[in-house]
Amino acid sequence: MQPATLALIRDGDARKGDVLGVARIAAIQAAKRTGDLIPLCHPIPLTSVSVDFQLIEHGSAIECSVSAETVGRTGIEMEAMMAVSVALLTIYDMCKAADRGMHIEAVRLIEKLGGKSGHWQAA
Repeated sequence: MQPATLALIRDGDARKGDVLGVARIAAIQAAKRTGDLIPLCHPIPLTSVSVDFQLIEHGSAIECSVSAETVGRTGIEMEAMMAVSVALLTIYDMCKAADRGMHIEAVRLIEKLGGKSGHWQAA
């Protein structure tokens, strides 16, 4: 994004309000609705969803990371990646009047624990 857009978000001056606060709520809602939105992805009861944002000044970017947990015997990576995607789309939506050139990239799984496949970590 443009440096001025990042400043709007950082300083809380975006016209639509608290961008990161709204994006955090959107991410949690998205994690809860993943089974409704992705065909053949079954609903999973969530025990925890945490959403963190890191503002990267030198690159005029925001990094979003989501950690999701369940007591179920299945993976929860789709819920985490859905949450990240929707959080970033929410940021775009709330700031598009200031910067339509923003882009979203590199949504990916970093680490997964549990489920049938066990532990997996990105290289």
